[in-house]
Amino acid sequence: MTKKRMIHAINEALFEEMERDEKVILFGEDVGISLFGDTKGLLKKFGPNRVRNTPISETVMTGMAVGAAAAGYRVVCHLMFGNFIYTGFDAIANQAAKLRYMTGGQITLPIVFMAVFGGGKSSAAQHSDSMHPQLMNLGGIKVVTPGSPYDAKGLLKSAVRDDNPVVFLQAGGRGGQNGEVPDEEYIIELGQAIELNNGDDITIVAIGSMVQPAIRATKELSEMNIKVDLIDPRSLVPLDKNKIFSSVRKTGKIIIVDEAKDMCSAASHIAALCVDECFEYLKAPIKRVTVPDVAMPYSPPLEKALIPNHEQIIKSAMSIINDSYKSK
Repeated sequence: MTKKRMIHAINEALFEEMERDEKVILFGEDVGISLFGDTKGLLKKFGPNRVRNTPISETVMTGMAVGAAAAGYRVVCHLMFGNFIYTGFDAIANQAAKLRYMTGGQITLPIVFMAVFGGGKSSAAQHSDSMHPQLMNLGGIKVVTPGSPYDAKGLLKSAVRDDNPVVFLQAGGRGGQNGEVPDEEYIIELGQAIELNNGDDITIVAIGSMVQPAIRATKELSEMNIKVDLIDPRSLVPLDKNKIFSSVRKTGKIIIVDEAKDMCSAASHIAALCVDECFEYLKAPIKRVTVPDVAMPYSPPLEKALIPNHEQIIKSAMSIINDSYKSK
């Protein structure tokens, strides 16, 4: 095991997959100079036939990705900021998500759309959205939200090998996060959640960028003798519902933490699933810790106030536990 930043883990995954399969190609905005560092060195290693800068036109980029994948390539399309998915949305929503179905399986589209999402770097409203709920709703698109360098590398390698389109969303405020990454090759199957902490008092489901605040909250709650069952879904489509249901049936209490706007968030969907499948086990109302339904501001203090943090998670946990005691 070696400690690496998430950016370096992603870069390693791309190197390894491009070395493994010459059909893997990469293109996107500034992938040559690599503003984020995740594509650093790839152009020099694999050349302009496999690594190519594109014009700043997401409509062109996503359309190219669908065409190249249909022609037999494994495409990594780097869109930089997740908000730019909106401007390339037609090829993602109307083509990538539907062509395998519409051709009766005659076309496969092995595409990874990569982007940074969420706040934390004062990138302002047009660069700080968490758009995974919209992508979850498409059908035909897999959605991956790694919460650690280990998960980022393993999930990205799995996404590149997948024959379906995958949106790989890297948390904007987590590129510099350190974590242990195995030296040997490994992959993480999409749709397998991970239990980061075992406990039987309360379940916390933390999505992507919210994993680190949830880990901190778990540690502080442990000091209060509250044992948290901490679940990271790792991918939202497919979603490991059984891992979440098993935890809720054990604890009877759940908080879902999601850096998306509250309305129709991933947290809302998971909460609804838990009501459908685990209602008789619930000992207190489900809590969602999300972003208010407003644009993310540029101002660092205002941005910080909107993004869920460990203090909000602890406050929600204490509220649920107190409610469960009252209901006894």
